[in-house]
Amino acid sequence: MLHFARVRHFLTPSVLVRPGHVYPAGLGPRGCLRTSHERVLCSTLSEMVITQPDDWHLHVRDGPQLQSVVPFSAQHFGRAVIMPNLVPPITTTEACMAYKERIISAIPAGCTFTPLMTLYLTDDTPEEEVWRAKAAGIVAFKLYPAGATTNSSSGVTDIKNVLPVLRAIAEADMLLLVHGEVTDPSVDIFDREKEFIQQVMIPAMDAVPDLRVVMEHITTKDAVDFVRSSPEGLAATITPQHLTLNRNSLFVGGLRPHHYCLPVLKRELHRRAVCEAATSGSTKFFLGTDSAPHPRHAKESSCGCAGIFSAPVALSVYADAFEKAGALDQLEAFASINGPEFYGLPRNRGSISLVQEPWNPPDSYQFGDDVVVPFCAQETLRWKVKALRA
Repeated sequence: MLHFARVRHFLTPSVLVRPGHVYPAGLGPRGCLRTSHERVLCSTLSEMVITQPDDWHLHVRDGPQLQSVVPFSAQHFGRAVIMPNLVPPITTTEACMAYKERIISAIPAGCTFTPLMTLYLTDDTPEEEVWRAKAAGIVAFKLYPAGATTNSSSGVTDIKNVLPVLRAIAEADMLLLVHGEVTDPSVDIFDREKEFIQQVMIPAMDAVPDLRVVMEHITTKDAVDFVRSSPEGLAATITPQHLTLNRNSLFVGGLRPHHYCLPVLKRELHRRAVCEAATSGSTKFFLGTDSAPHPRHAKESSCGCAGIFSAPVALSVYADAFEKAGALDQLEAFASINGPEFYGLPRNRGSISLVQEPWNPPDSYQFGDDVVVPFCAQETLRWKVKALRA
């Protein structure tokens, strides 16, 4: 069944484009074009309605901080894949189920948000844990190279150490989610994703060819090309920051700690490649915000934390990026369809409305006993989430 983005023409707001209506000669109402997917897209829009999206990469922390940030995701997304890199990390099914309950307790009334849980892979993860996780409904294991990012010190030190577990994950028809960077200090930080593909991804996929893998938050043309050229069992998520920023953004007007994340922002040629992949219509790429909140003081310090809190603004940023690329007709597939298809899950039944209504995210939001600065704080965003529809 085809899904359609319903849009309202800005110059003729009384016209609601009818989903699936076949207009003569491939044309829609004045100023609109019908794509090969039967979706009608207007040249200038004031509103679009898409299937409710999912976030396939999300950090929500724990305790009072969790209570502060879960509502932002629950109000926009139907589901989210929850990262397990807490302190201590979520390495067992029992701990994961307890964490899921804490997340559920923070979901606002009226939101039908489902956390999709993951386990943190270590050198010592037993194969039996894979089957316990499968039975409990956990969807994936997360591979952090030891020392690659926030709270990753317990991660995998050598891919050879976990090959038996990877085979069990494949046999259980679960997914492996990968933070794709090597941690060798002799490798330039801007080259660590490229080196990870050669040193880890290719050997792992050769050793376990049936393994389904998501390369998360890809940042380089190298990763885009690798995902595109690989079998159907490999896909990738793309964040709003890597879609819209390059490494110059870290230094505009001075050091910008709230643009610091891992993997770090890359050259403009890589940003363009990532943007082209996201907006291309390829089913191998889908939305994963990697929204990763830290207290303001932890970001604005002499050794600031890596991570960008994008949950409140992500859909606005994605919509703006797709509009600038002339690809709003591809936003629904990227945000709402490709992810469920790869995970083998049904699409969400509800929909979400985005309107062209300029707004400015606040300077900060409450974050437990502290505050967190959102992505695009005090900047003007063109698109705004208006409403969820059942």
